[in-house]
Order: sequence, then C-alpha cells, then structure tokens
Amino acid sequence: MSTSSETARSERTTRTGTAGTAGRAGQAGAPVRGTRLSLTGADLGRPGSPALHGIDLDVAPGEILTVVGSSGCGKSTLLRTLAGLLPPLAGSAEQDGHRIDGPAADRALVFQEDALLPWRTLRANVELPLAIRGLPRRDRGEQARTWLDRVGLAAQARQLPHHVSGGQRQRAQLARALAARPRAVLMDEPFGALDAQTRAGMQDLLVEVLRGTGATVVFVTHDVDEALFLGDRVALLGAGRLLSVRDVPRPRDRAAHDDPARAALRRDVLTSLTT
Repeated sequence: MSTSSETARSERTTRTGTAGTAGRAGQAGAPVRGTRLSLTGADLGRPGSPALHGIDLDVAPGEILTVVGSSGCGKSTLLRTLAGLLPPLAGSAEQDGHRIDGPAADRALVFQEDALLPWRTLRANVELPLAIRGLPRRDRGEQARTWLDRVGLAAQARQLPHHVSGGQRQRAQLARALAARPRAVLMDEPFGALDAQTRAGMQDLLVEVLRGTGATVVFVTHDVDEALFLGDRVALLGAGRLLSVRDVPRPRDRAAHDDPARAALRRDVLTSLTT
C-alpha cells in the first residue's frame, strides 16, 4: 500500500477524532478509538466450502471501507469473519494484532433485516446493549434518548417496531449499534431493502451519526454508487478472491458524483465486477 494512501487515511482519522471531541461534548462519553481489522492469507467460508481464498486486507482505525461484489461472492462471509461469527479456514483474522476468536462487544454487526426485538419499544431496543454492559437504568435511558434523537426518532421512542416504517426500524438499529460505543461497526447491506429515496436518506444519516464516533466501519453493499459515496476505500471481491482495494476520491461528498476521478473509478469498478 502506498505511503500517500496511508498518509491520507491518517489525516482522515485525525480529522474524525478532532471532530468527535467537539461533536460529542455533553453526550454519552468521549469518542471511541477506532480499531484495526486485518485478514492475512485467509481462506473464508464453511468447512469444505470456502468462498474466498488467500485474502489479505487491512482496515485502518477510523476508516470506512466499503466492500462490493456480485451476489454470492463472499461479501457477507468476509463480514462475519471479522465479526467473529465464522473462523477463517486458513490464515488469520485479527483485531489490533490479536486473533479474533469470537464475537465481541466492541464490534457491532448491523444486518439488512433490522433484528429489533418486536416486544420491546424502540427505546428499550436501544437500551439493550447498554443494559448488557451493566449501565444504571437512568444512564442507559439518557443515552438511548440521545441516540434516538440523533437518528430522528425521538417522537417514536415508545413505539414498538411493527408500528414504524422499515426506514425507521433501520434508524433504530443504527442507534442501538452506536449507543454501545463500538470500536468497529460491521454493516451487511443494511439499506438493501429500502426504496431509493429512503436509502439515500439513510446514507446521509449514517455519515452524520458516524461523524465524531471514531469507529472503524466495514460496509458491505452490492450498490457501486453507495460504495463510492460512503467509503474512504472500496474493496472489490470476485472469483473467490480480493480483486483490488482502491482509494475513493472525495468520499461522502454528494457533489463528487460527476467528478472525473470518481467517474473513472466507477467505470473501473463496474468493469472489474463484470469480467
């Protein structure tokens, strides 16, 4: 990986940490420190049925890495390995240089299905990981209210999941994931079931609520435009392997859609995924 790429990501991480100090003042604690996630020579999948071979991937602390590829190429397998749900068949999966040997509280997993508990209100769902951490009732109630407000659900806090829209359930799932202040957020096509307008709104919301958290993000999607909007870098999977990892020009900038460098990268990604 080039020195310029490392420098650029270091600067992004520094800016994120600085923004977080101001952006979360008076909220639930200081920003977390992002974690480094890495795969080295890793074969991933089920025993006897590997989906990916020889994966070498390094995700820097505080980075947003998007992962794209065709259906069945192993995107979710990669994410579940980083989450600790699926051990590598060969090679290693590590967090900050230590082997990932199971799920951990500082790695949050967000699915396409919202996975909210249907008998708990939205606020009670957001409080759940805080209760597991042993926070007093008053503290977890305040933090849940803060996060629901940040995702625009203050008025729906007492609603049950089946009484709100799909987009609102995804907002609640995002609030629940971030309320626990994870060092890594692993997202498996979380907006894939949403209509285009709601999806764009959720992308913007994700950018807003992640700003200042310091968390490392790995975001799996089949949507190339979504990957290039959200990611500092984009990883391309295909033919059972990691095809390439590319820096994204002007990430999280809606005005960059027609930027020549972004357009060229989009063409390259689409070409790589169809060959």
